[in-house]
Formats: sequence, C-alpha cells, structure tokens
Amino acid sequence: MSKRKAEVVEGDEINLSGQAKRSSTELNNGNSMRDRFSPTLFDPALVQKYAADYATSNPYKHLVVVNLINDALLRSVRTEILDNIHFTPKETDIYKIHQSGDLANLDGLDPAALAKLPSLLKLRDALYGAEFRQWVQNVSGSGALSGRKTDMAVNVYLPGGHLLCHDDVIGSRRVSYILYLTDPERPWKPEWGGALRLYATETKVDADGKSFKVPQAKWSRELPPAWNQLSFFAVQPGESFHDVEEVYHPSEEAGEKDGGRFRMAISGWFHIPQEGEEGFEPGLEESMAKQSSLQQLQGKADQFDEPGAVWLDPAKARRPAPQSGASTKGEKEDEAALSEADLDFLLQYMTPNYLTPDTVDELSDLFAEESTLQLTDFLSPRFVTKLRAQFGGSSDGPLPESEYETSRPPYKHRYRYLQPTTTTPPNSAASGRDPYRALTYVLLPSLAFCKWLGMVTGLGLERTSLLARRFRRGLDYQLAQSYESEEPQLEYTLCITPTLGWGGEEEETTAGNGEVGGDAVGAADGVPGGDARTNGKVLTTGDDEDNVGGYELYMAGDDEDKDDDNDDPTASDDGVTIPTNPLARSHTGAGDRRSAKTRRKTTHDPAVYRAAGSSGGGEDEDEDDGILFSNPAGWNTMSIVLRDRGTMRFVKYVSRRARGDRWDVTGAYEVTGEDDDDEDVAQRS
Repeated sequence: MSKRKAEVVEGDEINLSGQAKRSSTELNNGNSMRDRFSPTLFDPALVQKYAADYATSNPYKHLVVVNLINDALLRSVRTEILDNIHFTPKETDIYKIHQSGDLANLDGLDPAALAKLPSLLKLRDALYGAEFRQWVQNVSGSGALSGRKTDMAVNVYLPGGHLLCHDDVIGSRRVSYILYLTDPERPWKPEWGGALRLYATETKVDADGKSFKVPQAKWSRELPPAWNQLSFFAVQPGESFHDVEEVYHPSEEAGEKDGGRFRMAISGWFHIPQEGEEGFEPGLEESMAKQSSLQQLQGKADQFDEPGAVWLDPAKARRPAPQSGASTKGEKEDEAALSEADLDFLLQYMTPNYLTPDTVDELSDLFAEESTLQLTDFLSPRFVTKLRAQFGGSSDGPLPESEYETSRPPYKHRYRYLQPTTTTPPNSAASGRDPYRALTYVLLPSLAFCKWLGMVTGLGLERTSLLARRFRRGLDYQLAQSYESEEPQLEYTLCITPTLGWGGEEEETTAGNGEVGGDAVGAADGVPGGDARTNGKVLTTGDDEDNVGGYELYMAGDDEDKDDDNDDPTASDDGVTIPTNPLARSHTGAGDRRSAKTRRKTTHDPAVYRAAGSSGGGEDEDEDDGILFSNPAGWNTMSIVLRDRGTMRFVKYVSRRARGDRWDVTGAYEVTGEDDDDEDVAQRS
C-alpha cells in the first residue's frame, strides 16, 4: 500500500497513517518478551492442550484464549489508546465502525508522539515477536509467519456498529486474530451483542463435478468479547466466514446509557513470510491473492446463490377480462398503449394521477433527463388501506413466516423473500382477498404494468423477474453488487415498510394523490454523514452516525478508461486511491472498501459510499461522489432506476434499533435495444 506520513492531529490525538515498517524482532534485538504475556501461556502442556482444542474446533479451526497478555500491560495499553489515539468513523455497505490507523506505523511517529504510547509499542512488538509467532504456529499448524509484515489496528464498535459476513482472504494473510480491550471493570454481557460469529459451510457440486464451499445463511458459533481475550483462526479461502454481531443499543425502557458499552479490540493478521525471511516461498503471495474473497463476489459460485433469477413473460400474465362491450381495436392498433381494460386493471392498485396522460408525459421527460424516478403514494388510497391492514397486528407481517425463504450466501446478502415462479397467481391474490400477494403475483408481473413502465421510461421492455423481500432488523442486508450485463436493465422497488424512523418521513406525509420526483430522495435521507470525526475518547454515538440503516443505494461503478496514476504518491498498489481523509482505509478484514468521493477507479473492490450529506455545495459541489440514487425505507414509495454495466446497488444492514423490518417488492426488466439513446441515459456522472 502507499505510505503516508504519521502526524499528531487536533487535541494532541495521534493519527496513525502510513510509514515505513521495521521488523518487531529487530526493535527488540531478539530479547525475550515472555513477561508481556500470561505467565503460563508458553507452558508446553498448555500449548499442547490449545493445539488439541484448535484442531477439533468447529465450524472451522479456531481458538479462544483468555488472559493472553500481562494484565497491567494491557490496562496501560487501553489507557494510552483512549487518551491519545485518533479514531475515524467509517461506514460502508459491509461495516460501521470507528478505527485507528495502522498500528504497524508506530515506528513512523515523531519522538514526542511515540512517547505517549510506550505500552502499545511493547504490545505490538510482543505480538509480532519470534516467540509468540512460534506459539501461534505450534498451536495452529499454520506454517511460518512474518515478523516483518505487521498488520493491525484498533477497531471500536459503538452501539449500532457491525461487520457483516466475509472470510478475510485478502493477499498474504495466514492467521486472523482479535485481542479484546473491553472495559476490565465492567465485564461485557453477551446480550450487548458484539460477538465474533463463525459460519459453517456446505459443499456444493456443479454440473462439471467441481466442488464449492458455500456458507450457510446463519452463523453456527458465537464468541462473545471479554477483556484480555484472544480469538484467532486460520484464514481459509471459501471457509473462514465470520462476522461481528451488531453492538446493541442500551434499553431506553431500563434507562441504561451507553456507558462502557463499546467493543474495543485490536484486530490484525499474521502474514506469510516476506522475501528475506525464513520460510519465504516465491510466488505464494500471488497465488493466495487469486483466492481473495473479493474475487468471490465476481461469482465463481453464483450458480448456488439463492434466490436465482426467475424470468417471467408479462405477455403470459393473467390479464384482466375486458369490460362488457369494450372495444379492443385500440389495443390491436398499438400493443404498447394502455387499453381501457388495462386502465381499469391498474386503477384497482395505482393512484389515478399516475395514469393520466399529462403525468405520464411528465414522468417520461424526467426519466429521459435523470434515468431515475421516485414516486410517492404510488398505490391508491383504497388499495393501500387494505394492504396496511394486512400488515397490522402480526410481527411476521402480511404472511406467515413459513411462506418465505432465506437468501444466501451471506457474504452477498441475507433477507427473507417470496419469489413468483409463474404468471398464474394464487387464488387468494386473484380474488383480491390478499393484497400483498396481489402486488407480487398480479400487479407487478402484469402486461398492463409493463406497458405503463414502458410509457413512463420510453424503453422497450421484455421479460421480468421480481422478489418480495423482508429485511429483518438485526439480521438482514444486501451487500454491494455490480451489474455486469452489457445491456442496461430497468429496476424498480416498491417500498411498503409500515414503520417510521427510517429518515424519509417528510416524503411519507404527502397529500395522497401521488407526487413525482425526478431525482433521489434528499441526500441525507436515511444515509449517514461521513466526514465527522470523534473528538477525544470514543464513548458515545453521535446523531449523524445513529441511523438504523435499511436504505437502498445505487452508486457508480468502475470506469474502464482508467487514468494513469503511476506518478500519484497517494495511489496504492491495488488501484485504490487513498484520500487525505482516511475513510477509504479499512482494517476490518473485509478489505479496502473504496470511498466514492475519490475519482480513481478500481478494478475489483465492492462499493463503498462516501456519506451523502457532505455534498451540499461549496467547492465539492461539482465533485463526483459516485452516488446515483439513495432511497430510505418508507411506506408506499416507488423508485425506478435504469441500471447499466458497472452500477452497484446495496441495501444497508437494518439495525436492531429500527422500529420494524424493511419490506419491499423489487423487480427488473430486460431492456430491448430499440432505443438508440440507451447508452446516453443509462448512467449519470
């Protein structure tokens, strides 16, 4: 990675950024550092026991060690961190944390700054010293570990903080570890959350007989944090899947305050030996890089994703019977136009204003300019009243929980879903007794709705696929995925989330006749601020960071025409710009999550957004923030987006603090190549 100068920043906090790294063993001249650990840690019998426990652990090899470090030393480390280290809030599609810089860069601090962190320096050198690395090798059978390539940072999870499923397989990582620095005077309670959760895998075999390991939708092992506890595991491609459970907010009913409820830990990795070190293997690092979990997002095991796409032909959908005496002449003359029967059908569901010629023309003009639409009060008052009544009273929502399936793999998404696989609706939907199913199986797959979409977008539309989704609070999300087809795709989401508190309530209080929006909801709606920094000790959660998630976001993807940044001193070796704002660096295990604020384009990173809300004018107003469209969860809102190649989309993890689950019905249409202007409107810059 590129090197950045270490410096002391505001309030005498120490900002750790890149600097040349020296071997920890060199710094200690080979002297023993065993006194920095628990007195019994290196006892041969205990080492043997740890090795046996590690070898027989499930769902994959891991170990939890209590009281790893000399207690007095670790308490001193904790005090130094809280008093001196600068933390930056970071939020992307996959995590929400506060983070220090790379602790490997302690060597680059000036003497005055380094003098404030003597215990932290001792801890870092002890962890990467020859004796402890040998201990890790003996316990885990990992093979040789580098003492030169140190890789560690302090991560703080405040209430609402989380890290979603990933496998840590990036570059030359061999062993992943977490050393907890929770409050030693206030033992962590498992019900506070923050556990390291491990996922079991199952083997899937494709048509060619090739095997793939696919993680199950839910974790199988929970390891709650504890003071001076070390958790570690071997980094294994396609197997070492894990996440960090959300740290839950205190109970308002009980009057509990945040207090010491923040999960602080040093997280890091032991890497394979580097050139010049004992155990170095030429070409091994390059081979390991090819197995990166970031490349898994490109889809080698996509065939096992659930749900898979099921494409339906709207022309074969159940059509409303023509009214008695109604003429079909107009429909035969122009099959793309809405017939009287189509209008009668759509009026059963949609707000009438959206079906008038003037409104259709207005929508068409807006879409031609922006490639996006957002419509409030999309469903008619009569129909939406029935739909809301179907949501009322049951925690499961409009249908029994048993009606839904769970999506997988969790390193891409986890939500509950209902998927139409035929254009023939269930009897309850066709009869009107079940408005939720009527939306999913009758209105949205219909030819009449397809015609209406074609009219307001000016596009030729063919097959469609759709899902009714439930994002459960404290569980569900959809991580950023790039659309890779050459032809653009029209996507829509009808959000039917009945609860408030998502950040878009102003848009939910319209008069009920339907309003047209040509752009995304205001940038701050449901999307957190991202340039705020902590000041002093990281103990409380600010309002800007206290969003509950559940918002959907589209952002620009990679530009195939990359600039030549070989001379850019801030450009890293993997193509990711490291901006002066350190929001783009991550030591979470999930990899470098690109900041959308930077103009440098990447070749493989999943989406990261710069928090919207910081583009409110001034000199940054014209800078490309990458965000094309953001939409908080809400009631009765329809968003329509033309998505082209490379555009990324995600639904942010729904915090357990949300007042309810996010509900929506989302669909996509294949776009025909009839419109020569498709390329011009497919993506805004």
